[in-house]
Amino acid sequence: MTVAVVGLGFLGRGIATCLLGQGMRVVGYSRRRQSHEQAHRHMQQGLSELVEHAGADPSLLTLWQERYQSTNRWDDLEPCQFVIESVAEDETVKQAVFTELERVVGNDVPIASNTSAISISQLQQSRENPGRFLGMHWAEPAHATRFLELIRGAQTTQETMLRAQSFARCCGKEPSVLTKDIPGFIANRLGYAMYREAFALLEAGVADVETIDRSFRNACGLWATMCGPFRWIDLTGGPALYAKAMAGVLPTLCNDTELPASLREFANEDARGIVNGHGFYDYTPEQAAAAEALYRRHAWKVHQLMDEYFPLEKD
Repeated sequence: MTVAVVGLGFLGRGIATCLLGQGMRVVGYSRRRQSHEQAHRHMQQGLSELVEHAGADPSLLTLWQERYQSTNRWDDLEPCQFVIESVAEDETVKQAVFTELERVVGNDVPIASNTSAISISQLQQSRENPGRFLGMHWAEPAHATRFLELIRGAQTTQETMLRAQSFARCCGKEPSVLTKDIPGFIANRLGYAMYREAFALLEAGVADVETIDRSFRNACGLWATMCGPFRWIDLTGGPALYAKAMAGVLPTLCNDTELPASLREFANEDARGIVNGHGFYDYTPEQAAAAEALYRRHAWKVHQLMDEYFPLEKD
């Protein structure tokens, strides 16, 4: 199978790495030469991790380039049988990309938008063949995580969704299929609710950043890999117990609809965490690299546990 990955930024190059690791042919599109160079380095590193942690054949380290094509020409995407768009999270930019894709790829080729929040129904409204468009929300490191959300837009066909699910399993994923298009989808909606309460605790002076992080890590971090919130409720007393406990706490939780003040302040300072060393924590280049390396090692340990606890479904 030949797959186009349009946009080789942080997530795009990770997606391309995942596909190459599963033996697919990949055409990586970007207008910028620098993006292609960064993507090549990222792919080599990610594929090395697949050999080290996932038992991939060492020949992958040399043979992957035979299955990968870098391009800045739209026409090179014509042979592709599946397309993943991973450009900037901007509807205008995405629509311009879709116009070019509709010109060069076959009418029956699914086109998946890697977005974390933009409405799929809105993206597909002005398209020539809206039924083949869907949302495909990935997480980095894309070659190690099992996460993938597939979002059906208002006009997405059942055939497109079934093909996307089969494709996802071929990528080594455990897809979460949304039957309804909703802002933020599932993972981000749950995450944003948690982030909002964390900001509320911080701004109310309940605890500092380190303490809030520590509490979450030592509580939710214990169980979130092996079960979701509903399973956790069942394991720790059941719905009846939680109904009593939550009744008194829910009215006190934050329900603000505006961005937290501290988040706005950091945004105005262009705080991008480990990318530029400025976030809730400050990072030297060495500390940023160490934090990213630790996360990647952790992702592989989780990957191994998930394979043990929850074997992937295969087509």
